[in-house]
Amino acid sequence: MKANYHTHTKRCKHAQGEDEEYVLSAIENGYEVLGFSDHTPWAYKEPFSSNTRMDLDMIEDYVISIRELKEKYASKIEILLGLECEYFPEYMDSLKEMIKKYDIDYIIFGNHFYKTDEYREYYGRVCSDDIYMERYLMGAIEGLKTGLYSYLCHPDVFMRARRVFDDVARDISYKICRYAKENDVLLEYNLEGMRIEDEGREAHYPCAGFWKIASEVGNKAIIGVDAHRPDSLATDHYRSIAKKRLSDLSIEVVDELPFKF
Repeated sequence: MKANYHTHTKRCKHAQGEDEEYVLSAIENGYEVLGFSDHTPWAYKEPFSSNTRMDLDMIEDYVISIRELKEKYASKIEILLGLECEYFPEYMDSLKEMIKKYDIDYIIFGNHFYKTDEYREYYGRVCSDDIYMERYLMGAIEGLKTGLYSYLCHPDVFMRARRVFDDVARDISYKICRYAKENDVLLEYNLEGMRIEDEGREAHYPCAGFWKIASEVGNKAIIGVDAHRPDSLATDHYRSIAKKRLSDLSIEVVDELPFKF
């Protein structure tokens, strides 16, 4: 089955295109399932505006739009309504309320920030420092312990800052992979990182060292486009490379999403 559960919209302020354009691109490119999982808004306690996620007052429009597209294209593709969420302990109750209120189909775990994004400590920038590698690990494991998330997005995103797969990166990778294996958590092989590298920018993930460890530990993978524009779903080239790499590592690729609620 050709499926993607990691799709953003322009509401997150760093993606492009209309919602329907993503659906049409998915259909054109042979997808059977398209899951929208834009960056979740949070009910911040203090005034704060993030430039990497939708604002709280955008969630209604997001839900309505995706539900309407689901109905409109029901005969051509299955559309799911999701969110890509961090683990922000002080805001998890409000997240659970949002999931229930809007009947969200699933959430995926994007471990991007230390504590909350109000601190502006993005792991893709700060993980050159060993202390943030530990914080990334702890945040990932504590978030996964909630049992809310269907999978861990770009588990090797810390390499954006780390760049060199050194002993610290190796140790953190083993711990993430072992926890995922013991708790049957899927790890995402992220095609957006591949595209970024192809465009001449540095992403440093998917990281060969991380996935070699995932192979050794026996993890399962799910391929995520992490689409930020409709043409990102024209992914056969990247998907083929990803499947070949994972096959060479004897890593099982899962197509169906494990729903948690």
